[in-house]
Amino acid sequence: MKTLDEILLEVEKPSRYIGGEYGEPDLTEGAFNYCVCFPDVYEVAMSNLGIRIVNEVINNVEGASADRCYAPWPDFGNRLKENGIPLYSLGLKKPLKDFDMVGFSLQYEMSYTTILYMLDLAGIPLLSKDRGDNYPIIQGGGPCACNPEPLADFFDLFVIGDGEDSMRELAKLGVKVKDKKEFLEKASKIKGVYVPSLTYPIYNGDKIIEFKGEKVEKAFCLDLENAVFPHTQAVGNIEAVHDRAVIEVMRGCYRGCRFCQAGFLYRPVRKRSVENLTTTACDLIRNTGFETVSMNSLSTGDYPDLKLLLKNLKDSLPKNTNVALPSLRIDSFEEYYAESARKNSLTFAPEAGTQRLRDVINKDITEEEIERGAEKAFNLGFSAIKLYFMMGLPTEVDEDIEGICKIVEKIREIYSQNPKQLRALRINVSLSTFIPKPFTPFEWERFISREEVEHKLDIVKKKLFLKGVSVSWNDYELSLMEAVLARGDRKVGKVILNAYNNGAIFDSWSEYFKFENWDKAFKDAGVSSDSYTSEFNEEDILAWDFIDIGITKKFLLKERHKAYNNECTGGCQSGCKGCGLQGRCDIK
Repeated sequence: MKTLDEILLEVEKPSRYIGGEYGEPDLTEGAFNYCVCFPDVYEVAMSNLGIRIVNEVINNVEGASADRCYAPWPDFGNRLKENGIPLYSLGLKKPLKDFDMVGFSLQYEMSYTTILYMLDLAGIPLLSKDRGDNYPIIQGGGPCACNPEPLADFFDLFVIGDGEDSMRELAKLGVKVKDKKEFLEKASKIKGVYVPSLTYPIYNGDKIIEFKGEKVEKAFCLDLENAVFPHTQAVGNIEAVHDRAVIEVMRGCYRGCRFCQAGFLYRPVRKRSVENLTTTACDLIRNTGFETVSMNSLSTGDYPDLKLLLKNLKDSLPKNTNVALPSLRIDSFEEYYAESARKNSLTFAPEAGTQRLRDVINKDITEEEIERGAEKAFNLGFSAIKLYFMMGLPTEVDEDIEGICKIVEKIREIYSQNPKQLRALRINVSLSTFIPKPFTPFEWERFISREEVEHKLDIVKKKLFLKGVSVSWNDYELSLMEAVLARGDRKVGKVILNAYNNGAIFDSWSEYFKFENWDKAFKDAGVSSDSYTSEFNEEDILAWDFIDIGITKKFLLKERHKAYNNECTGGCQSGCKGCGLQGRCDIK
């Protein structure tokens, strides 16, 4: 058997596993010890804002302590297992199985088998029914928790919605209550907390006919201005994917794109003040030494005081500090927004190739706005643009796919006529396959077939490859699995367990994703993936229907029907659409 120190000398990037980062607070154990886990590698986890907020919330509760743990790359994970060393936290170096609660950040569906991998390395039984009082409570939260059912057999509880208030209340409860059964019963009364053993579906054959237990209401953090937010962050021992200070400008989105799950999950829109954001950014830069501030939100271009915020940041931050540009809506692009950006590339997301299809998905931008946005970018000296589009949207036909090529041609034409062009134009077109997600007007839609995807790709590639345009697209089988996990029910839990036992981990990494692991898992579980990729009936009870996110099903259905009539509703800023959030929304 080897010691941990000996193992660290044998693996790639041992600094992933030692902790002690600059800016990481010194921890001591408390009456309630919590460890947040991010089911991906160190470099990805260190870039995540959500887990930093959760730990800040819990560490502010008297008697509570919050640590962190990230998924070890297989070289280190295998050696831990071979030498009987359980997976541990980075701060206290405490085995995960010795914490009171272990929480997992559910950011993307393809991390689900990596969660089982981490539990396994920690020596924690994978199924909640096999864990007694001697094991920690396993909790999940984050955007994928909006449909927790595929993971319900593995988790003791989930936090649905914003975590600021619900996680604080869970920590307070954990300080006082040590009996697991009593804890779960009392936790289920906290807004946003779902306990699968207390609320569960009743089936008739393959169909859900009802839910037993209480409906779960999403947790809202309505006062974002005064909510907990870290004014410092740990600086990675090695470079993170996004190695920069992060400020959350606002939460939610005014736009209402019908395909966008985040746009519905994070309603209503809540903003932080310019003064708050400026102070936070200055504190983060001073406390970390980073040279870049990233403005985090779903649509930063829609922040109403963006021009003033950028001016304040420019005046207040050290002169060598950059402000990072997120992906923009092309109609919200303004010259002042890019003044501090490096003049290399911008990212725009028209999503669909024709005005008709943009109306279908409620992407309320016109051809003129696309052209005007591109012209503004070129006038500022940009010579590279990345364009995001989707394939397989509801009602899509070949003409819509051909429209993608026409948009690219028009952008090339605008650039060729621009007097400020200094170098060759570079255009990258990124194509993703539309995945219907819960709590959107398209939650009932089907996921298209491989043959349809290949046909659509052929149209784009034939027209753009010859023009020197770079075209990239998603792996079909990976998108298929994401669709199944996004819309799955509890029966999918057995498939996830089978897939992990077949060797599936780090499925979001192309070098590790193997569809055969999942294909065999479905067959062995006696579950058909077609059940989750086919169109759902509007009368069906869906796996996530016991959750109330504040938006009514009536509204989502109305939006679906308008989509099929090519009707664009527009965004919240043009008037309230009656989604059900009255009383919690600043849009009248």
